[in-house]
Amino acid sequence: MKNVNYIMFTLIFAVIAFSCNTSKAPSKKTANSEQVKDIKVNDTVRIANDDLEYEIIIIDPGYATWLATQARPEGFFSQQYMENRNNIYVIEWNQRVLQPLRFDPDLYELQINYNSRIDYGYEVNYKLYNYFIYFQMRYNQRLGPFVVRI
Repeated sequence: MKNVNYIMFTLIFAVIAFSCNTSKAPSKKTANSEQVKDIKVNDTVRIANDDLEYEIIIIDPGYATWLATQARPEGFFSQQYMENRNNIYVIEWNQRVLQPLRFDPDLYELQINYNSRIDYGYEVNYKLYNYFIYFQMRYNQRLGPFVVRI
């Protein structure tokens, strides 16, 4: 495979050596208890596209369940809106990674290689944007000037 850009979130106490492909997350209205149970078993969310040569792995207990049950459904926000927010959140995230004495290094472990000039597509921006919302709500952090809400 050609040079692959990796964006990896490794948070909380877990280092998981495996990942699985997930289908598009069901919206709040279509998520049933069986789907939620399956999501809880494996809280790794992986998004990959060989054409664009990128991969995102999000390892955070609870994120996949939150995405399926509480996040706004796909199509609610425009791709441009999410790209703009993601760019702001990534800049702040990367600054916090570089300041481990000021910010908890267990929360901000790795930098995110996100280039605002690359079109990652709707799915990547949707899951990344929602991860930032989830992260800010769960860990009581504020990555930008916006009030976090779902």
